[in-house]
Amino acid sequence: MILEHEIPNGSKLYFGKGARVKREIENVASTILDANGFEEIVTPVFSYHQHLSIADEKRLIKANDEKNNPISLRADSTIDVIRIIEKRLGRNTQHRKWFYIQPIFTYPTTEQNQIGAEFMGEKKLSSVMKIATEILHKLEVKPLIQISNIRIPKLLVEMFDELSLDDFRHTNIDKFLNLDIEWLKKLVYLQHTHQLDELLMVVPKSIKIELEKMQDLAQEASSKNIVLAPMYYAQMLYYDEVFFRMIDKNEVYARGGRYTSSEINSVGFAIYTDALCEKIVLNDSNNKRGNFNES
Repeated sequence: MILEHEIPNGSKLYFGKGARVKREIENVASTILDANGFEEIVTPVFSYHQHLSIADEKRLIKANDEKNNPISLRADSTIDVIRIIEKRLGRNTQHRKWFYIQPIFTYPTTEQNQIGAEFMGEKKLSSVMKIATEILHKLEVKPLIQISNIRIPKLLVEMFDELSLDDFRHTNIDKFLNLDIEWLKKLVYLQHTHQLDELLMVVPKSIKIELEKMQDLAQEASSKNIVLAPMYYAQMLYYDEVFFRMIDKNEVYARGGRYTSSEINSVGFAIYTDALCEKIVLNDSNNKRGNFNES
């Protein structure tokens, strides 16, 4: 028996202080994004093409439209934003900087609130990483920035028959080290930018090119709290090379990267509002905090 006051597992409920903090987070983010030339877009909750935006179709919550065509609840915002701007609004706007504040939904009943930004036609990932950093710093959250490059694991799998992408998904360090290749060992233990100069002299050219992209992003960042994670791999349908995660105590508060959609190179990020709200509410229980917009 389902009681009247129950909510589905994974759904979100905000009230009182939590609702206030969520609203303040969104106000801070929208103010900063607006100041940086981004315009807001709200995409439909239902979509015909979410299977192109998410790696595992089983995570989609599916339905049908009035003509019995398959549709699903929005499980990702990035590609929907790009597609709608290009295919539907293209004749009415030349604007290329967009942000959204809206939830995504995945099977069976999981809801995740996000704040995201997409800079269409831009190749410089640091341009949006600085904005994500500014938003979190304004909210008094100063996370560790982890920079990775999804091409490096893929290149290593091509180079070594013994390796598979599952080894990177599960961080199988012993398998990497057992190959007994000196430059690969150095790559496994790479964490800081000062280690790069020596490594760039010994790695294969294809790996060097991708490491230099990580180096450039680290140098352009507005934060010094940065680590490199070249062996990190996550299943991503559209981030295709350099990407970043903003982490504090194993919690991911933001993620962003470079991608190509409709033959357009773009960069973007998403801030995970629910995790951020939980952290701030917990901090508030021990410390008095003023309004984020005052400073």
